[in-house]
Amino acid sequence: MTTILQTMSHQQTEHQDSNPVPAPPPMRVAIIGAGRGGMALLDALHQIRTIQIVGIVDQNPSAPGLKRAQELKVPVYHEIADLITHQELNLVMDVTGDPAMESALRKTVPTGTDVVNGQTSRLLWLLVQHESILQTELLHAEKLAGIGSFAAGIAHDMNNPLQLILGLAENLTDETDLEAVHLQAHDIIEAVKRTTAICRDLTSYSRRASLRQDCLMSINGKLDEALKIARYAVALQDIDIRKLYQPDVVVKGNPDELLHVFVNLITNAVQAMEHHGTLTLETTATADATRVRVTDTGSGISPELLGRIFDPFFTTKPPGKGTGLGLYNIKNVIHHMNGTIGVESQVGRGSTFTLIFPNETVAGERSAQS
Repeated sequence: MTTILQTMSHQQTEHQDSNPVPAPPPMRVAIIGAGRGGMALLDALHQIRTIQIVGIVDQNPSAPGLKRAQELKVPVYHEIADLITHQELNLVMDVTGDPAMESALRKTVPTGTDVVNGQTSRLLWLLVQHESILQTELLHAEKLAGIGSFAAGIAHDMNNPLQLILGLAENLTDETDLEAVHLQAHDIIEAVKRTTAICRDLTSYSRRASLRQDCLMSINGKLDEALKIARYAVALQDIDIRKLYQPDVVVKGNPDELLHVFVNLITNAVQAMEHHGTLTLETTATADATRVRVTDTGSGISPELLGRIFDPFFTTKPPGKGTGLGLYNIKNVIHHMNGTIGVESQVGRGSTFTLIFPNETVAGERSAQS
């Protein structure tokens, strides 16, 4: 459901940009109940620009949805009347599961405001949960589809240490000098460690991301990790890599999903340069936001295509070379982290993808850990 609504919202935005018709006001929604159902709705509706969540309420101060609302800057209430009597609402969504809540809301909700509750509310929650699972499966499927392009790089990186191990092992069959045996055994151990590291990197990258595994992580470290993975998919030896890292830049999110974002952006950048050019990775942090920029000196993107590159199944690559889901999945991951992604591009000069993450949740998480 989120995917359909997001696509419709994106199409509406494009239509509005091309026609001088004023955009309709956003739908104003209040959520009653901040348990698992309320938090799932909060995450889903927050990503849709045509919906404004005016607040969420729960009598339990430790309800998980209340903490999530604070991260998303959604107003939190502890009394239902405070939320729904002083707001101009279009819709009230009751996910408490309390049968008595329906009659109570009828007396409180202003005339003209619709109410969703009971089995209808449960159905909506199930649809949101199902959509969340589908999003995760789509991201994982696109990740696995891309691993096929790693085959040549993996074979090359693993063949070198394997050939070394074979040669050293053959030497050991005739070696009688104990010191030489020890030295060659040490070289074999180091070669095995290199091969094991390759397998570990790929296993970590290909694993399925957890639905809820948000934590603080180093942006610089994730970019470096992504470079290690991307070199299996694209040749980096003829690419000049510039790292403009601000020290100690962190964000809160899912490490596996963010790694996939960076691998995709780096791989796309190198392919756009046809394996020759300059790749610039830049991180900056201010009091308000953290920014990540991935810049290439490649072919660039034509203006008529810029508005479509984040659409599902849209790709400029030849048939069989791309799924059309890479940038679409990237956009969803960034939006889930409450961030934004934008692109600036000039044909023949290159492109810059800019990721912006708000810093409020990072500061709060650091305070909680200290």
